[in-house]
Amino acid sequence: MNTPAHLIFGLTAFGKAGRPAVTAAALAGALIPDLSLYLMAGWHLQVLGTSPEVVFGQLYYSDAWQSIFRIDNSIILWGILLTLGAMLRSPVLIALCGAALLHLGLDFLLHNDDGRAHFWPYSNWVFQSPVSYWDPDHYGNIVGAMEVGLSLLCCGVLIRRFTGLWMRVFIVSLGLAEFAPFIILAIMFSGG
Repeated sequence: MNTPAHLIFGLTAFGKAGRPAVTAAALAGALIPDLSLYLMAGWHLQVLGTSPEVVFGQLYYSDAWQSIFRIDNSIILWGILLTLGAMLRSPVLIALCGAALLHLGLDFLLHNDDGRAHFWPYSNWVFQSPVSYWDPDHYGNIVGAMEVGLSLLCCGVLIRRFTGLWMRVFIVSLGLAEFAPFIILAIMFSGG
């Protein structure tokens, strides 16, 4: 799934109005599984000038990058941390780990040839889902539209839950970030 959708879903599931630490933890947990990719890809694309084809066609699949993804995408490690959060009765740790596990569960189901080893350190096995959130050869056109629709629905829920101006601006920004690619593609392929 796209990162804005992960943030929207994590915030919907674990964000709490009037509890900024819990809400921030939910957002952090929704982001952390993708953070290493952004940092490594950003470094290569912006600083080193590596082409996107090399970054996403070679480096993404390299043993070095996958070894990092195994850690921050480990359902096992996040599950252990969630158990610890539950034992400590820590709403912040529960929100952090719950949002991360939601992110990983959705990624597990929606990545075809670009999945990650979600069961590290026990296994380096990567599930190849028959469904992709982006690849039209694996229903990405359908799943992508569903992702956008559910994201926008969740944004409506979040706007009702969070009444502060800056939080609402943030939620609208996430919704726009999730929906913008569909607008751009519609313009590009409209022939106009």
